[in-house]
Amino acid sequence: MSKTQPSDAQHNVEHERLGSAWQGVPAPGYPESAPEGATLDLLLNAWLGKFTGGISPAALGNAYADWLGHLALAPSKQQALLQEAWKKIGRWQQYAMQSALTGGDAKPCIAPLPQDRRFDDPAWRRWPYNLVYQGFLLQQQWWHRATTGVRGVSPHHEDVVTFTVRQWLDMLAPSNFVPTNPVVQQSALESGCASLARGAAHAAADWQRAAMGPYAPDTRRYQAGQNVAVTPGKVVYRNDLIELIQYAPTTATVHATPLLFVPAWIMKFYILDLSPHNSLVRYLVDQGHTVFMISWKNPTEEDRELSLEDYRQLGVMDALDAVASIAGAPQVHAVGYCLGGTLLAIAAATMARDGDARLASLTMLASQVDFKEPGELSLFIDESQVSFLEAAMWKQGYLDTKQMAGAFQLLRSNDLIWSRQLRHYLLGQDEQDSDLMAWNGDATRMPCRMHSEYLRRLFLHNDLAEGRYRTAGRHIALPDIDAPIFAVGTLTDHVAPWRSVYKLQLLTDTDVTFLLTSGGHNAGVVSPPGQPRRSYQLATHRHDAPYIDADSWQRDVPQHDGSWWPAWQAWLEERASAQVAPPAMGPDLGDAPGRYVLQT
Repeated sequence: MSKTQPSDAQHNVEHERLGSAWQGVPAPGYPESAPEGATLDLLLNAWLGKFTGGISPAALGNAYADWLGHLALAPSKQQALLQEAWKKIGRWQQYAMQSALTGGDAKPCIAPLPQDRRFDDPAWRRWPYNLVYQGFLLQQQWWHRATTGVRGVSPHHEDVVTFTVRQWLDMLAPSNFVPTNPVVQQSALESGCASLARGAAHAAADWQRAAMGPYAPDTRRYQAGQNVAVTPGKVVYRNDLIELIQYAPTTATVHATPLLFVPAWIMKFYILDLSPHNSLVRYLVDQGHTVFMISWKNPTEEDRELSLEDYRQLGVMDALDAVASIAGAPQVHAVGYCLGGTLLAIAAATMARDGDARLASLTMLASQVDFKEPGELSLFIDESQVSFLEAAMWKQGYLDTKQMAGAFQLLRSNDLIWSRQLRHYLLGQDEQDSDLMAWNGDATRMPCRMHSEYLRRLFLHNDLAEGRYRTAGRHIALPDIDAPIFAVGTLTDHVAPWRSVYKLQLLTDTDVTFLLTSGGHNAGVVSPPGQPRRSYQLATHRHDAPYIDADSWQRDVPQHDGSWWPAWQAWLEERASAQVAPPAMGPDLGDAPGRYVLQT
């Protein structure tokens, strides 16, 4: 029986492999390693997590105790804050007087931050709303200074306090309430309050869907297999963790070296295969590449013992074996996105250690291997928070989609929470819909053991970057990777900050071509040719050349207008083998996008 079409006996062997990698070797802090009698502790923490959104009260308490304790020991900081408060009150009063004398044409005493679009409408310049929003911005600025620069506070606790205070201020912003938002009032007046009625109906519908939970009807316009994830192809391999999709060729000849995508398992793979005009997969197929895609299973409680090692073995390695068997190619261009890139780096270092030379190149899309500076996600990751999260996962066997989505929404609360509520509930506008937004709402669960290992070994302990990470019981090292690397960072990424992605050059001894593109973690990657306001910078760092720091690189490397996709495709072509006839499709286990991507 071919490996690409496993028998029932092979599936039984795979079931035995699931969770086997860490049997008897629990991850530090993993609930199974808790002392006898600790079940009550875990149950209490899991119960509390339902009311706190998975945020550890102890972690927040530690942060605020650190800040308040050191603020109490800093009389000079207290005095400076008091003086600052009186100064801002005076500025606001002076602005109010000038506004009254000039009919609202006074120059504002403070401007919003560049990314803050809440007060752009001219209606906010009218009295008394100009006083309301100016007072809010002054208060917001004061709180930022109050929560930063307190001598002795740990950087992590300072970030947590600043972040949570900002969340409270965003929630209480005058733009969120009808009496203090002139735009909402004007819309209600012009529509005869129909906008507010529509908003109430939207709120009721959202509440009903939330109450129905998994039984709520799916009302999204974009559905996988219907108008997204529609690039023609076949599922050619399946095991208990992945389906492997092979896409049908569209050119008479193809590059002999195929591409294998390793997407993140935190979301569905079709971020890389959205609508046809937004599909990176379709673009590559049309450029003559044979493309394979891993589609991860959406885990359930039964998969709680899946480990990171299982994801490497059953995911990357089994997919590589299948691609080699189907395409008959000695090497593969491997592409990892987000967490998939981190896993790909782990697999590549393991292969280098073991003398496996099947990787022709690695492409890392918004992927980190060094987690010392992971951006604002680190706000949710310390020993207290991870232990609290482990208790919730231990209770249900996985990290729920709502918990994961909530964390990402908080990172961009203005855009993803309050601006949406303003449009949807107060202005009564219909929900904005796009293929990218539909994908963003199609989240997956995370197995308990795997996510615990990921948070502890990578985020907390940074084992991969510092040479302590082990696969199959033996250490791996990133400098062992000798395949050329193409790394993509996105300018406004809040998940994998581009300077963190850039540090890959410090951790490998191979040539690294780094590309910095406009946009964020998702929109920066989904950047087809022809879209406006897209740009990128690109340069190759030779492994034997002096290191250039990230800021100097950004300053000195020229900027190019347009999509980065053609630049990457040209890089692949430089490392491509001869053109050949398209390989035959693998065993037909069903049409793309397969079954796993449809799991809820």
